[in-house]
Amino acid sequence: MGKALAPAIVPDMSATLPVRNLPSHRQAWQGFVASLTLWRVGLTLALAVLAATLLNPIFITPYAVLLGRTLFIALLALLAFSAAGQWPRRLPSWVARWLVQVLLVTLMVPLGTLLVYLVSVGGDIGTLLRSEGRLLGFFWIAGSGLLIGPLLAMGALYRQRDAEARSQALHFELERSELERRALDARLRLLQAQVEPHFLFNTLANVRALVETGSPQAAPVLGSLIAYLRAAVPRLHNEAASLGDELALVRAYLELMHLRMPDRLQYLIAVPAELHGLRFPPMALLTLVENAVRHGIDPSEEGGSIEVSGFREAPGRPLRLWVSDSGVGLTQQMGSGTGLRNLRERLQVFYGETARLDLTENQPHGLRAEIEFTP
Repeated sequence: MGKALAPAIVPDMSATLPVRNLPSHRQAWQGFVASLTLWRVGLTLALAVLAATLLNPIFITPYAVLLGRTLFIALLALLAFSAAGQWPRRLPSWVARWLVQVLLVTLMVPLGTLLVYLVSVGGDIGTLLRSEGRLLGFFWIAGSGLLIGPLLAMGALYRQRDAEARSQALHFELERSELERRALDARLRLLQAQVEPHFLFNTLANVRALVETGSPQAAPVLGSLIAYLRAAVPRLHNEAASLGDELALVRAYLELMHLRMPDRLQYLIAVPAELHGLRFPPMALLTLVENAVRHGIDPSEEGGSIEVSGFREAPGRPLRLWVSDSGVGLTQQMGSGTGLRNLRERLQVFYGETARLDLTENQPHGLRAEIEFTP
């Protein structure tokens, strides 16, 4: 009766279950065959051999004959147990299937024993009843089977129920993990959608200022902006974006800003090439670079420089990326802006609670914004 592995056999331990969709005849047969696992059959045969060995000293019947009888009865009980797990396909609400399985095993043991003894006397039940030795043998075998069979059936049902409970718990856990992942993805997309118009409108405002002042740089800057947007917009919703993709956008943006103020902005991008393939949230570095231009370089009369760099000691260790500028430095409203607030949330959604964004002042003036996370 051993360990139950067949998913089609569902032991109903409650007598009042709601009506479920009935399995088809094909599904019932598949469930019946699947329930006859090697473990079950092997355990059943092993117990039959053990029973024959233990009973052999009190029988005058040859051991081979006794073994054949116990094997037949054990296999008959196993088939009955497995069949009762599938048929009848619908039971009254007050009848539990597990009880039907146990009762059928209890019934099959004496019936199977009676059958093998009738075969031994040529079907003459009178001869069986008049033979004291055969009657004692019948009661020994049937009694042993009634002692072992129902207990094994209950054990198999308990293990089956326990295995199904663990399987269902695992299924629920997988569903919960999937729902959490979808919720995080939705939250990340929402935060990214909030960042995109913020970035684009700020850039367009810079171009408008050039146009309104009649700057000769307006046309080249507008052309560079159009080229930048053609390259950048298709990448904004790319879930497989890499740090290399982000650095390409950062370089294009800084080139655009350099065209707008060639004498007031210098920049350097120095991130090791081996880090470029790492998964990275779109526009994360771009937000920091835009803040450096808008709040650091633009307000400064002398302008300044921006450095974008990164470092990781070894694979598996936290990665640090920073944007450092020599502008006017930290202002009161900078740390609470929409862009930085959303960036902090996006980093934690993307990399977990350990991801950080720190702002520190540069000496003698300027700001350093540093991201730390474990890829």
